Amino acid sequence: MNPSDESPFQATQAPPAPAVPRPAYEAALEQVARAMLDDRRSKRRWRVFFRLAWLGLALAVLWATFVARNHVNAPSGPHTALVEVRGEIAAESDASAEGLVAALKSAFEDKGAQAVVLRINSPGGSPVQAGIINDEIRRLKALHKKKVYAVVEELCASGAYYIAVAADEIYVDKASLVGSIGVLMDGFGFTGTMEKLGVERRLLTAGTNKGMLDPFSPQNEQQTAYAKAMIDQIHQQFIKVVKDGRGARLKETPETFSGLFWNGEEALRQGLVDKIGNLDYVAREVVKAEEIIDYTPKENIAERLAKRFGASIGHGAVKALREWSPLK
Repeated sequence: MNPSDESPFQATQAPPAPAVPRPAYEAALEQVARAMLDDRRSKRRWRVFFRLAWLGLALAVLWATFVARNHVNAPSGPHTALVEVRGEIAAESDASAEGLVAALKSAFEDKGAQAVVLRINSPGGSPVQAGIINDEIRRLKALHKKKVYAVVEELCASGAYYIAVAADEIYVDKASLVGSIGVLMDGFGFTGTMEKLGVERRLLTAGTNKGMLDPFSPQNEQQTAYAKAMIDQIHQQFIKVVKDGRGARLKETPETFSGLFWNGEEALRQGLVDKIGNLDYVAREVVKAEEIIDYTPKENIAERLAKRFGASIGHGAVKALREWSPLK
């Protein structure tokens, strides 16, 4: 037998098994998983980016605000120091005691400032804020031996006049409005409206007078008398400040402390003010230093943005600080 001939009993090698394709759903699941992972990574990167952006914006606003509040135009020599008293005198306002006292300190401490001028255009406001400013002006005058002049534009009423009388002299325009030396406490009463609407007021207090002057309860004569006595005391404080500030120049009449106000000419006749004149006149003719340097804190663009977008910026920054984690 030829050895090359195949033997009928010789084992033959089996062909390789064909590759079994993966089911289509496995490939689809893999694609979905990869897409979800990429999306999660992208979202995490954007989340970190926006958190850092919020923090950066908040820090930039805070820094710009700090720089602006501590910046004063550099004096070039002897000058008249100006501090503006504008708008309502109240905490957190442009005419707050905090802002004006800081400006006054800077003005008095500057050796180049020959005198300090308060330019006033205000209807008044808080007696507490006005009292703080008045006290500080008198303290700084005594400490630095510098004159203070008040220059009234349109209006110097109530708490604004409380501040003005701390000045050595008060200058006005003929048509300025000056005075309103009085105190008020206002509110509303809704008891009649509630009765018409069928609304019952249920007020629980611990303390007989805890609900005093509640607008939804009937007036209590005893509590009203107490409130009136309190504002009368504040009125007497105001009167004393005016008399101390104006001294013998004041020509007191029954109407002087009644809450009335007068134009500049009449205020001059009554001794509430001293002369007719504006800021330039006082700087040039009285202080003898025509250059005027403004020490009033000024609101810059960053501060306006902070007020306009402050809530969202603050919320975003706080949220970012709370949630940020390099492991997320």
